[in-house]
Amino acid sequence: MLMRGIANPPVSWRYCGDQLKSWRAITGVSREDLAMESNYGVETIKSMEQGRRKPTRRVLEVADQMCGAQGLLLAACPYLQPEPVVPRVSEFIAAEAEAIAVHCFELVLIPGLLQAEDYARALFWGTCPPVDDEAIEERVKSRLERGELLNQPTKLFNFVIYEAALRTMAGGPEAMRKQLQHLLDAGQRRNVFIQVLPLSAGVHPGLNGSFALLENTEHERVAYAEGQEVAELHGDAEKVSNLANRFAMLRMEALGTEESRQFIKKLKEEL
Repeated sequence: MLMRGIANPPVSWRYCGDQLKSWRAITGVSREDLAMESNYGVETIKSMEQGRRKPTRRVLEVADQMCGAQGLLLAACPYLQPEPVVPRVSEFIAAEAEAIAVHCFELVLIPGLLQAEDYARALFWGTCPPVDDEAIEERVKSRLERGELLNQPTKLFNFVIYEAALRTMAGGPEAMRKQLQHLLDAGQRRNVFIQVLPLSAGVHPGLNGSFALLENTEHERVAYAEGQEVAELHGDAEKVSNLANRFAMLRMEALGTEESRQFIKKLKEEL
């Protein structure tokens, strides 16, 4: 099914649409002729050329043949695929992959590295503005691939998860049961430490939002924080130090790893 036009389309849509329009103009192919041959409406072709809709493979195939582009228009198809990760967090994902130590606090969601498939899909399903099914599946795949980092035994992971995140019914009870079991399984690794910060902790340094601290092979640290429409990677020593101190306080206020494990098991049994 064709997506509706969006207000801020990807650059690849706009560039491909402009190329489509240019090839038509050069070769004298009318928009009406292209619409008829590709079985789309004229307004739909116009939207594609203006970059408000993603040019479909069908339109590019027909235009390539009609304009004699010799595959140059069709070559755009791979670049029109959904991005596997949101562009604003790509730098963080790259730094995370290279880090030797990852320290993460999550306020209302399970940390991305610890997300199970059904849970991750439910989160992407609820994205606003909504995305198409293909984009959702690409992002789920990318999220699960990130989780493979936990299998690197020399990479250290410390997670502090606020109890609210464990009680958010993303995907429903069955999805949450699987998610909680996924946490229990992940915590069995010798390089993965999971602590629960209970609601009874009251006011704590993490209430302002989630964040992560990364340490690279040169023992340099960066910090990452995100919120509504905001995602920042900090290298500033003062900001990194402030977040590191907050994380240390959160770990002290959280349950120990074994207590946390029993807490998660109890929540799972209650579902």
